[in-house]
Amino acid sequence: MEIRRGKAQDHPMPRVVDLTHSMSPAFPTWDGVPGLALERRAEVATDGYGLHLWHLDEHTGTHLDAPRHYDPQGLDAASIPPEALVLPLAVIDVRARAARDPDHALDIADLATDEGAHGAIPPGACVALLSGWGTRIEGPGFRNADAAGVMHFPGFSLDAARLLAEARGALALAVDTLSLDPGASPDLAVHRFWLPSGRYGLECVANLDLVPPRGATLVVGASKIVGATGGPCRLLALV
Repeated sequence: MEIRRGKAQDHPMPRVVDLTHSMSPAFPTWDGVPGLALERRAEVATDGYGLHLWHLDEHTGTHLDAPRHYDPQGLDAASIPPEALVLPLAVIDVRARAARDPDHALDIADLATDEGAHGAIPPGACVALLSGWGTRIEGPGFRNADAAGVMHFPGFSLDAARLLAEARGALALAVDTLSLDPGASPDLAVHRFWLPSGRYGLECVANLDLVPPRGATLVVGASKIVGATGGPCRLLALV
């Protein structure tokens, strides 16, 4: 499909970077159980149109964690204000540390290094962890489970999440892994702090290496389903 993009006078269109993985029944999930199944309900050849019924885990693929995921009284996916779904994107690169330690939790030192190099994280931002884990999406290395079933991949530390919420006014956290918390976390403390605070998370984000540390705008195409604790979404960065 050819898309022709217009250009208003003196307002060139930004470059668009897709931060979304394609989803299929083979997409890796938290529990290792396929999160998507497609049931054919109509065929063009016999019915004149094509239609699938989706059997879908809300937290599959590139997806949003709504506050209700960890707070029964929190906002559902349909209730997140639209102005909170278009926000500055700050990307923190921890690939070197994650390569040495798959259990690395983005910490205060990472934040200090990043802000020293790229400036302060803007208020109201989505802060994204770039661990390099997206390159593992096709195989078992994405879940990286050991013999006991414990997964090993990077995430945010609770201290960093608190600082981003309370001192930087961030609205969202994003990761290129399966969880805001490191895979080996025993208590998912970042989820339990971040989501009940009214903020949201984005997991299994793609292509964070293709956007700059600062300056991009993130557009979150969240599923608007009443009562949903989250849902697959299309993430676009405008650079």
